[in-house]
Amino acid sequence: MTVSTRFLVNQEKFSDTQTQQQVLSTADELHDGQVLLKVDQFAFTANNVSYAAIGKAFHYWDFFPAPDHNGIIPVWGFADVVASRCDNIHPGERFYGYYPMATHLLVEPAKVTDSGFVDATAHRQPLPIIYNQYLRCSSDPIYSENTEALQMLLRPLFTTSFLLDDFFDDNDFFGAQNIILTSASSKTALGMAFALKQNRESRNHKYNIIGLTSQSNLAFVEGLGCYDQVLTYDQIEQLDNTTPSASVDFAGNGTVLGNLHNHLNQQLKYSCLVGASHWDQRSTSDKERAGPAPVLFFAPSQAEKRIGDWGGAEFQKKLASIWMQFIGFVGGWMDVEMHQGTAQVEAIYQQVLAGQMNPNQGHILSLWETE
Repeated sequence: MTVSTRFLVNQEKFSDTQTQQQVLSTADELHDGQVLLKVDQFAFTANNVSYAAIGKAFHYWDFFPAPDHNGIIPVWGFADVVASRCDNIHPGERFYGYYPMATHLLVEPAKVTDSGFVDATAHRQPLPIIYNQYLRCSSDPIYSENTEALQMLLRPLFTTSFLLDDFFDDNDFFGAQNIILTSASSKTALGMAFALKQNRESRNHKYNIIGLTSQSNLAFVEGLGCYDQVLTYDQIEQLDNTTPSASVDFAGNGTVLGNLHNHLNQQLKYSCLVGASHWDQRSTSDKERAGPAPVLFFAPSQAEKRIGDWGGAEFQKKLASIWMQFIGFVGGWMDVEMHQGTAQVEAIYQQVLAGQMNPNQGHILSLWETE
């Protein structure tokens, strides 16, 4: 008998959590085509809190269902095959992908190739395919054992960053000359700023990259060199409001977004919403907000568009090329911390939920208790 430990979150009150035991099939009880995975480690960032914040609207709670108004927040990590009744997937193999905050996951692989598989479990079929793909580490061009932590922490975030940079380029930056990123110290914002800077010289459209951050993170953000200008939130009125601009809001703070809109007014050509670092402060009902209506960016849509345009192999090649540059940049300053066991997972979860984390920190978690 396999007993899985799951970390459950109240979908209405995110600070209300519990751990629960669930009995899964043992190796000799698996149905044909099923694979049992042991979830080894996963990253937990503000991006995962965003999954909860918009979980109902975008069905993030639907990936790993839980009972009684609870939910399981999806995370990115690594798992090893414990048992398999699926051809071409063998015990001991390691896969990167989208996992529950749990110790195990039962999957039904389909479209099995040398690079991985897609989970064909019935309840996941209506959900975006990008989240149902599991990559075989032995053939993943991005995988390296010594950078597993950075991959867990940054690959999903940087994929969003990569897609945001591409989305703006694909739309000729909506005519904006200033690209303004809130929560400029967040990893997804940093990734976008990095991509914008790396690609700028090869583009016909010229733009400035501007970061907005808190006073406490100002020196850190300035020191990274990704932004042409860095301001604190109380300096929004120093932004040039005579030049066409676009904003990318990673913070989710309704007051900040309103101030930004009202200051830039008609020079704000596009307002993009991404995630919710300050998930409890986001407001979508500010009728006094000037400028265009904010539009929520859904990364899987842009990914599916580009996979259609370029093909899957070319998409991965383009992503891998700039990814290697990015982890070289990040590896110089990120402090990765490992936390194991339910008590430590709970502590880090509450810390990240409350926004109490340094921008140079990365948390890797495991629900397996230390022996």
